Amino acid sequence: MKKLFAVILTVAMVAALFAGCGAKEAPATEAPTAAPAAAMTVTPGKLTMATSADFPPYEFTNDDGSFAGIDIDIAQAVAEKLGMELEVLDLGFDAALLAVQNGKSDIVLAGVSVTEDRQLVMDFSDSYATGIQKVIIKEGSDVTMDNLGEKMIGCQKATTGYIYASDTPENGGYGEDHVIAYEDGATAVQALLNGQIDCVIIDGAPAEAFVDANPGLAMLDGTWVEESYAIGIAKGNAALVEAVNAALAQLKADGTLDAIVAKYISAE
Repeated sequence: MKKLFAVILTVAMVAALFAGCGAKEAPATEAPTAAPAAAMTVTPGKLTMATSADFPPYEFTNDDGSFAGIDIDIAQAVAEKLGMELEVLDLGFDAALLAVQNGKSDIVLAGVSVTEDRQLVMDFSDSYATGIQKVIIKEGSDVTMDNLGEKMIGCQKATTGYIYASDTPENGGYGEDHVIAYEDGATAVQALLNGQIDCVIIDGAPAEAFVDANPGLAMLDGTWVEESYAIGIAKGNAALVEAVNAALAQLKADGTLDAIVAKYISAE
């Protein structure tokens, strides 16, 4: 299911890995990605990430208040490649999307899908994952992929799930009168359990987590929508886009991205 995004300040070039007085020459395969001086960030030396930590396994809050999840780990790995310290801002999804536009953060990772409308207000990195939206129902429900337009659907507000589902039937949606927007996915799922709605449309990995945690829920077979997840970056900050893409390319090449996903999502 998921998912609208200006920044100015200077960041120094990062020294090459293992460089320094008396240091031995670093292996050529582990050269870091230096953040260009033109890649401006909100706070020099920091990469500030906006997110909405209510979207497991992409981002969530541990019992001790720390943040974890696929997006958190990816942002941490990118920050390390750029020689920066990661700072995480936990906002509502809507606010997280706006944070980059308003100069409150450098990037946004929150299971953000790339759409034409979002590309008008922010730039995006290369895709780092594929998002598959699913439909959660109660076990024994008569809801099917074919009769969703006759049901009441819950979605997290401002997400692509809500945007697509609430669109007009002429545009492939079901109309606003068939969709209710909730602050987060957990609230939508609770409304389903309470019988207030007939189903929830949300991204596949969170859908599995919600179903596993709530006996009596199930997912419809098939994919409702398939999208690409990417890192949202302030419009016009081409240097930061370039640096983030270079870091992502290294993380893909050395297997780090696959390892991060495998840490949170079973291969089964």
